[in-house]
Amino acid sequence: MSKRVALYSRVSTDLQTVENQRRELHAVAERLGWTIVADLADEGISATKGREKRPEFDRLLKMVARKEINLIACWSVDRLGRSLQHLVAFLSEINERGVDLYVHTQGLDTSTAAGRAMFSMLSVFSEFERAILVERIRAGLSRSSKRAGRPPLHPDKEQRARRLLKKGESPSVIAKKARIGLATVYRIKARMAEAA
Repeated sequence: MSKRVALYSRVSTDLQTVENQRRELHAVAERLGWTIVADLADEGISATKGREKRPEFDRLLKMVARKEINLIACWSVDRLGRSLQHLVAFLSEINERGVDLYVHTQGLDTSTAAGRAMFSMLSVFSEFERAILVERIRAGLSRSSKRAGRPPLHPDKEQRARRLLKKGESPSVIAKKARIGLATVYRIKARMAEAA
C-alpha cells in the first residue's frame, strides 16, 4: 500500500524560498512511490513561532488528527521546530495517530526505532544550535551598544568650572577654559544655586 504523505516546507524570511525543499521531497516521493496528499509550506515564518502563527503547520496537524495521511516528509528537523519540548510533543502527537516522519537531510524515518531515537537526538542539537545563536546575538549586541545618555563629567573639570563660576567668569569663557559644553556650565551653575 502506498504511503499517503504530506510534504512540509518552511523558510524563516521572505528572502528565502521553499522551492529547493519541495523539489527534493517530490523526487523522494516519486522514487519511493508515495502518494502526495498535500504540499504545505510556511514562508517567512520562524520555527520558534507557535502552531497558531504557522498556518500550514497547523493544517498539517489537523490532517494528522483526521488521519488523512500516514507520513509527513520534510527537508530538515529544523523546518519543524527549534524547541526540544515542541519537537518531542510533535513526534508524540503524530506517533499516537499512527503517522510517521521522514526527514530528508538527516535521512530519518521514524517508522523504525533507530529513526525515532535519532530524531530525539537531532531535536536536542537543533535546540542547542538555536540557544548558541541567541547567545551570540546577545553578546554582539551588548558589545556594540553604547551607553545611553551622556558620559559623566570628570570631577576635575567640574571643580574648575565651579572655581571659575565663583570668580564671576562668564559661562562661555568657563566652557572654553574647562573644555566642557556651555549647557554643562549652566547645569553646574544651577546646582550651585540650589545648594546655596
